[in-house]
Amino acid sequence: MRRSTMSPSKSKIAPVDNAQAVPASFEEAVAELEALVNTMDSQNLGLDQLLTDYKRGAYLVKYCRDRLSQVRKEVTEIEQALNKPADEGAQ
Repeated sequence: MRRSTMSPSKSKIAPVDNAQAVPASFEEAVAELEALVNTMDSQNLGLDQLLTDYKRGAYLVKYCRDRLSQVRKEVTEIEQALNKPADEGAQ
């Protein structure tokens, strides 16, 4: 007796979770986040898809916050280095 195989769309295996896929840049993350929000607002998505999109959105928000924090820290360090008296830098 031959076993039938299930089609991928009817498989019980959960789809690959892309919530952790790292964006190429801050700008890409913001664009993807805007697209997710628009999709979630404008389409009648199923509960599972809404949850998947929400998780991805939460990841993107965290990514953007972390990146902004990192950039702020670097800018502060640059400003502090620029504001040091010339004598301190010569030692």
